[in-house]
Amino acid sequence: MNNADHFSIGVDFGTDSVRALIVNADTGEEVATHVAFYPRWQTGEYCNPGENRFRQHPLDYLEALEECVTEALNHAGEIVRQHVIALSVDATGSTPVAVDKKGIPLALKEEFMDNPNAMFILWKDHTAIKEAEEINRLARTWGGEDYTKFEGGIYSSEWIWAKILHVLRIDERIREAAYSWVEHCDYIPALLTGRVIPESIKRSRCAAGHKAMWHEEFDGLPSESFLNKLDPLLKGLRERLYRNTHTCDEPVGTLSPVWAGKFGLHTGVVVGTGAFDAHLGAVGGGIEPYYLSKVMGTSTCDMMVVAPEELKREPVKGICGQVDGSIVPGLVGLEAGQSAFGDVYAWFSQLLQWPLEHVLPLVSRKDDPYVGRLRNEIRDSLIDQLSDAASKVSTEQTGAIALDWLNGRRSPDANQTLAGCISGIKLGTDAPAIFRALVEATAFGARAIVERFVEEGVRIDGVIALGGVAKKSPFVMQVVTDVLNRPIKVVRSEQAVALGAAMAASVACGYHSDIETAQRIMGSGYERTYNPDQYRAGVYNDLYMQYLQLGRFIEHSNV
Repeated sequence: MNNADHFSIGVDFGTDSVRALIVNADTGEEVATHVAFYPRWQTGEYCNPGENRFRQHPLDYLEALEECVTEALNHAGEIVRQHVIALSVDATGSTPVAVDKKGIPLALKEEFMDNPNAMFILWKDHTAIKEAEEINRLARTWGGEDYTKFEGGIYSSEWIWAKILHVLRIDERIREAAYSWVEHCDYIPALLTGRVIPESIKRSRCAAGHKAMWHEEFDGLPSESFLNKLDPLLKGLRERLYRNTHTCDEPVGTLSPVWAGKFGLHTGVVVGTGAFDAHLGAVGGGIEPYYLSKVMGTSTCDMMVVAPEELKREPVKGICGQVDGSIVPGLVGLEAGQSAFGDVYAWFSQLLQWPLEHVLPLVSRKDDPYVGRLRNEIRDSLIDQLSDAASKVSTEQTGAIALDWLNGRRSPDANQTLAGCISGIKLGTDAPAIFRALVEATAFGARAIVERFVEEGVRIDGVIALGGVAKKSPFVMQVVTDVLNRPIKVVRSEQAVALGAAMAASVACGYHSDIETAQRIMGSGYERTYNPDQYRAGVYNDLYMQYLQLGRFIEHSNV
C-alpha cells in the first residue's frame, strides 16, 4: 500500500449483521473489515417465528451502519481514510419498508416506533402467502399481460408486492401513512446521499426486476389496471414508486455532509446504486457466463449470467427471475435459490439443544459458572460434531430421506406453503444419520435447481461457491459436490459479498471501466476445488429419485 492507492468500501447488510469491507481498488487487498450486529434483532424484537413474521427496525440498520464503517476505517488508518473514493451497499431482499412523502421509514416516526408493520419486512417473512397466491391467480386469469413471466412464472410471498398488499390490508394506520415503499438496498444509498424523497430515489434493477415484476417490456412495473384489479388499496401506488431502474455500476450521488461527518470521510466519496447481497456476492465470487454462483448461507441464492442473444425466446420457468443487467450490466441475470439451507442444520441443532435450555437449569445450580460454559461449548461445537459423525455414516446406511422445505420452497417453482419432511427413520436411526439425511436433502434441493436450468436450455459450465457454509463445512460441500456430480470451486475471500459491493463501487465512481475489469483486478481467486466421488454420485442419483418421489407425495397430499 502506498499514497497513490485508492480504496473502495463494500457494505454488506445480512440477515443478522452488517459488514463493512475496505478494499484496495488497485490490488484487491482486503485492508480492513468490521461487523456490527443488529441489537433489536438479536433479542427477537418485532418478530413472531410461529407466524413467519420477521421484521427489522430501521434503527438497527442505521446504528450498525455507522459502527461498521467507522470502525473499519479506524482500523485501516488515516492514509486509507483520505484515499477512499467510493462506497456501495448490498442488502437482503426483498426487504421493503413503508415511507412517508419525505422518504422517512414509518418506524422512525414516534407514532409507529414499535409497530412491526412500519418496519423493514425481512426477506424470509412469509406472512403474505395469501396475497402471493392472489397475484399468481390474477396474472393467469385476468386476460392481460402475465406479469410473473419474467419471475419464473410464480410470484412469492417473499417479494415486495405481496408484502405491501398484506400490510395495507391488515393495518389501517400504516395504510393511511404510507406514501411509498422502498427496498432496503435502495434506501441506504438514498440515505447516504441525502436523496430520500421517494420520487428521487435511484431504484435497483435487480430488486425491481427479480422481486417487483419490473420489466422494460411492461413499461416498468405492472399496469395500474392490473394492480387495481388485484386490490383497490393499490390504486395510485404505481405512480409513487418508480419507472426507471439502475444497474450496480451507476452512481447515486456522493456522501452527504451528515454521513461524511459520521464516517470521517470527504463529501466527494461516490455512493453506488445498491443491489441484493446474492447478486453482488456473485460479482465478488468471479461469476462469468454459464457459471452457477451459489451463495450458501442460511438460505441459498443460485445466480447465473448469460448473453441476451443466447437465451431461448421463452423465459426460464420456475426460478426467481431473469433480468437484464441485474448482476453484471450487459448480461441477463438469472436467480434461483433455496429458502432454507444452513437454517435446516441450525433447526436440527436447536432441536437437540432443548434439554440444555429446559432441563439442565432444573437439575443444576443456577449460579454454577461451569454449567453455563458447558452449555455454550456444546452449542458452539454441535454442528461440527454432527458433521464429523455423519461423515462416517455411509450413503446407503441411513435409510432416511428428507425434504429441505422447512421454510417453504423458493426454486424451482416457488411454494412457501410447503413444509419439510423426514421419511424412513427407524428405532436404530440416530442423530448423525438424521443430520446426514438433512444435509443430503439440501443437496438434492440444489440439484433440482441445476436440473431446472438445464431443462430450460441454460447450460452450466462450472459451479462457484461462496458464503459461510461453503467456507466452513467441508462435509456439506462434499455431499453437494457428489449430489451435483460436478466440481465446485470455493471463493478464497471470506467476505465475497462485501467484496462484490466494493467492486461495484469502484466502477460506479469511474475508477474501473466495468464490472469485468474490477473483477479481474480486485478478485480473490479460489481457495480449493471439491471434486465428486463417482461411486457416491451413483448412489446419490438413486436417492435423488426417492427425494423427488417423496416431494411429489408431500406436495400433492397437502400434508
